[in-house]
Amino acid sequence: MNEFPTLAWTEDGRPVTARWRSEAGVTPPRRVEVVDDTVTADEAYHLACGGTALLYRGDYQNARQLIQAMARRIDRPPHRARRKPSAGSTSDTAAPGPADAFHKHRMAQAQRARILGMVLIPLDADYGIALRRAPDVRQACSEAWGAPDGTACVASLREILGLIGAHEWRKKGVAITSLGGATIHPWYGVFSPVRGEYLQLIEQAPLPATTLAFDVGTGTGVIAALLARRGVQQVVGTDRDPRALACARENIARLGVEHTVEIVDADLFPEGKAPLVVCNPPWLPAKANAPIEHAIYDPDSRMLKGFLSGLPAHLSPGGEGWLVMSDLAERLGLRTREALLSWIHAAGLVVLARHDVRPHHPKAADASDPLHAARRAEVTSLWRLGVRPA
Repeated sequence: MNEFPTLAWTEDGRPVTARWRSEAGVTPPRRVEVVDDTVTADEAYHLACGGTALLYRGDYQNARQLIQAMARRIDRPPHRARRKPSAGSTSDTAAPGPADAFHKHRMAQAQRARILGMVLIPLDADYGIALRRAPDVRQACSEAWGAPDGTACVASLREILGLIGAHEWRKKGVAITSLGGATIHPWYGVFSPVRGEYLQLIEQAPLPATTLAFDVGTGTGVIAALLARRGVQQVVGTDRDPRALACARENIARLGVEHTVEIVDADLFPEGKAPLVVCNPPWLPAKANAPIEHAIYDPDSRMLKGFLSGLPAHLSPGGEGWLVMSDLAERLGLRTREALLSWIHAAGLVVLARHDVRPHHPKAADASDPLHAARRAEVTSLWRLGVRPA
């Protein structure tokens, strides 16, 4: 059985099929029109909005410019005519609450991704792109998709640009201040540790012990590496995603702490107990629209609840669980502080202390961000949890 779906279209009067690739699990477009450099941005935009994909056969750089022009049309503020208030009206319609604004923003993001994802690029059997002025994306594609198997395919240009960006992140790395400026190299689909404030909390919180620590949901392995650099003698990092596991192992080896840190495939906790268990779960209880968003979105707070409920069974006597979380979900009205505290209490845990820090990422100061008010007030916390005495 073929693992990949197939894209079908008509070209030069004959039917054509090719393997369809989509990391986000987008189904192949049903309607495909072959275009070249003569297509205008308005034509492309209207075709994409109507559900017709554009298989590009022209110049690669022109295709990139086409996507940028389509994005400008999507992002253009809609014209709203001023309406005369009805008789007896005292005010305009109330502004939406933060949760409504969040869901509206997410819907707009999904719609934007759908439209821009309609510009398609054919790739040869070795992941080469046979278009004029096309870059060599074979290494970037191999890092994300694995070695080519000799089958040509089609993917959205937007996804290919994402592969290229991820390749550059992986090659250059992210400098981590808490690791003395050492770099972490994220893989495609593994969330990059670009927000340093949560690492600052882990760097500064007092360690309950230095014998053993678990890093639940290790991702790039940055927290496991930081604990090792802080003097923890043995660290076990866990994850379920194969890319994250391979990425973390590579970073741990690159940082020279492979004799201290072990990365294992486990659902949340490894076997045994430790005096310190750390978890930085996804912060927002919402559905992820792409694989990389699983580091941000946690439907129904499943990972958070799983960590809290399973923590007592994996803590050594007198040990601490460190829950690292932003309160953005609370400020957006997606989860309440009371709900979080109730889950902590229901798990048989008690809050020993909490350390807070204000984020300093660019979005916190971006007034054009639809979620700016919540981001500006956001606080990231390290909750130190212990087992409640019987």
